[in-house]
Amino acid sequence: MDIFLMVLGGLGLFLFAINNLSDTLKELIGNKANKWLDLFTKNLITSVLTGTAATVLLDSSSAVIIMTIVLVNAGALTFRQSLGIVMGANIGTTFSSQLIALDIGQYSPVPIFLGLVCSFFAKSEKVSNAGRVILYFGILFFGLYTMERAVEPLKDHEKFLSWMERLDSPLRGTFIGALVTLVIQSSSATVGMVITLAKKQLINLPGAMAVMLGAELGTCSDTLMATIRADRQAVKTGLFHLAFNVLCIAIGLAVFPQFYKFIEWISAGAGMQQKIANAHMVFNTAGVLLFLPFIPLIEKLLDQVLPSKPVKAQAESPLIDG
Repeated sequence: MDIFLMVLGGLGLFLFAINNLSDTLKELIGNKANKWLDLFTKNLITSVLTGTAATVLLDSSSAVIIMTIVLVNAGALTFRQSLGIVMGANIGTTFSSQLIALDIGQYSPVPIFLGLVCSFFAKSEKVSNAGRVILYFGILFFGLYTMERAVEPLKDHEKFLSWMERLDSPLRGTFIGALVTLVIQSSSATVGMVITLAKKQLINLPGAMAVMLGAELGTCSDTLMATIRADRQAVKTGLFHLAFNVLCIAIGLAVFPQFYKFIEWISAGAGMQQKIANAHMVFNTAGVLLFLPFIPLIEKLLDQVLPSKPVKAQAESPLIDG
């Protein structure tokens, strides 16, 4: 029960930090984010780069994709522009897994203290918001550190180790990853928990990779909810995000043994947590590179499935003689 409560507390801190970090960064950037999205999405490549950069800045692929759906619904972005942003967001979210893989949780009280000082005593609103960003980054890593310390006793727990070994099955691990992400509504938190378990040698690389694949599917739920009552262009953006992730996961599962060997090869000498972060980055980047040439075809297919509603012409008033 003590372990469960500490893990729950650490996860709560992590999710609190992720949500507030995204909101604070949006306040700090203001309406400039919308202008940048429109300015740097003139072609598919710049759209992907913009989606990547926006996700790194906001530390939330869901926030970027939901913002994109809102802008498409408002007519500020076209459906074509949104496709690159969605794919770029998938690459950008791997930045957080690389950060989480760094063993810096024990130093998290430093940014927490500095962020508190800046947010409390700054006279400028921008400086105060910047201080809150630092504070939430500190809380994020402190939450991970709390979970890391909490799971340490599980090394000697036979039932837990036996259950974790079952995750080595790619399908089972993918299902668990999707389910966990669906519940906690954060793929970053799911990957963060897996990396935390890896630091304590409580999960094998195949199981961690399978859970990571599932997290990519679970994260589609909140973006699909954002399409409720939206127009067809915005709905198509949400459907593309789902289809893109499902197809990438299917391909990942089909070549899972080769994928595993490739990660072991490029991560030779690295710790388990770094291998998981590398797998996350390779998987999402490879998916984007694979789908880029087929985007015009996918766009045409989605346009056929959900064609734009014809604009109703206003009835002309009959002329009255006399």
